[in-house]
Amino acid sequence: MSDTTETVLIAGGGIAGMCCALALSAKGFDVTVLERDVAPPAGDADNAFFEWQRRGASQFRHPHAFLGLMCNLLQDHYPDLLDDFYAAGARRIGFTDMLPPALLNQYTPTPEDDRLWVLMCRRATIETVLRRYLEKQTAITFHNGAIIENILTHSDGEGLSATGVQLRKDSAEQLGFREITADVIVDASGRTTKFPQWLAAHDITIEKEDHDAELLYYTRHYKFKPGIDEPETSGNKDRNAGDLGYIKFGIFPGDNGHFALILCLHKTETDLIEAVKDGDQFDRIARSIPGLAPWVDAAKAESTTHPFGMADIRAVWRHYVDDDKPLVRNFFAVGDAMVRTNPLYGRGCSTSILHAHMLADVLQAQTDPIARALLFDRRSEDELRPIYKTSLTEDRNNIRRALHYTQPGKAKDLPGWQKKFAAAFFDALAAAVTNNIHVFRGAMRSLNLLEKPGAFLTDWRTRLIVFRYMLRGRSKNAGVRTVRGPTRQEMLQLISTT
Repeated sequence: MSDTTETVLIAGGGIAGMCCALALSAKGFDVTVLERDVAPPAGDADNAFFEWQRRGASQFRHPHAFLGLMCNLLQDHYPDLLDDFYAAGARRIGFTDMLPPALLNQYTPTPEDDRLWVLMCRRATIETVLRRYLEKQTAITFHNGAIIENILTHSDGEGLSATGVQLRKDSAEQLGFREITADVIVDASGRTTKFPQWLAAHDITIEKEDHDAELLYYTRHYKFKPGIDEPETSGNKDRNAGDLGYIKFGIFPGDNGHFALILCLHKTETDLIEAVKDGDQFDRIARSIPGLAPWVDAAKAESTTHPFGMADIRAVWRHYVDDDKPLVRNFFAVGDAMVRTNPLYGRGCSTSILHAHMLADVLQAQTDPIARALLFDRRSEDELRPIYKTSLTEDRNNIRRALHYTQPGKAKDLPGWQKKFAAAFFDALAAAVTNNIHVFRGAMRSLNLLEKPGAFLTDWRTRLIVFRYMLRGRSKNAGVRTVRGPTRQEMLQLISTT
């Protein structure tokens, strides 16, 4: 970099935008963040969750978790920020907390285990802690109530460069400026970004891969009553997260005694979708699943929100480089604005902070706009593309399984022998993960994005162990993936008799 400090304008003050501000300011850039919503309210985590009007973030009150990738970035680079999360009530879930019961007696600690951990808290807590930490940094300026209506560009005959943004008139009147410029423009405005359509007005077409997960995602939040502790898992078949084929479910422990429950349904499950919108029905469905019943016991916990849903869940990848040429210079999209995966898998926060640090590294290493664009695109492909492809494959598998229940004729199955082999392999893998500490560690590395998804399966020792479990036969392995709960017909009967 030159001696002159470069200015960076970030559109969007959500998790991706704030992670960019965090990483870029640490590299010496002068950062301005434009956020359409108001700042978090004064007070504690509950004030933020119940009072903050956060219309610009569609997932604001849905569960979030920091996977190991994000946790270790914070631990290595921002330990004081991590302390702020702990002070706000965020909980560290360590490797030993995740061990299946069968592995507790054979467990011997290794240095690697210290990297295998997650942080649990509500998104309102995440954003509030991040925002207050960033407000202390002299190189970062926030403008709330900033509603962007267009991108500013310059054409020099060799291509288009981004130079700034234009604000909507009412927003401009509130903030005292209509246009704001910077050396680098970052789109962190999330899955509803409008930058591609603004660039289209300049004859710039952003190619987009777009795949519907065909899933609807419903959440309800709860809080334990005074003196009540979290339930302990009673066994493998009564897990508090699982898949009954027609419905997916999961508990997300939060901060300060709060937790969230998610129920996920394929869009063709119309009767169940109508049921989960009602609070009493939502709880009735949850109590019918043994792994959830202890959590939503009315004597132990009470709901703090009504059920609310999220639709339009997709896997999206936007391409800003074409034929080794950047479509627009000095412009970068990060997080969901460029790469979006199904939130069911919990990878969004971690990929956002990884993407932000990739951008900061690229801008520090290169000064030429074209070299920057090409390097950022290449690193995004290398580090995020495997995560995106894995999420897309999981979406397609989930769609196929769900359609077996509602529209069997539309389910596109693998050929018979491939289907049998895949079932036998995944049963064996699940059994190995549950019963062998070496395979479990590898699976946790992949789950926490500390390596490329599925990379642990290239290890010869892991392959040998899984193969041995396959030789046992499916009858001994199949039960590991089984989760107790009502059949689909029993569940439909349950909601129809109320």
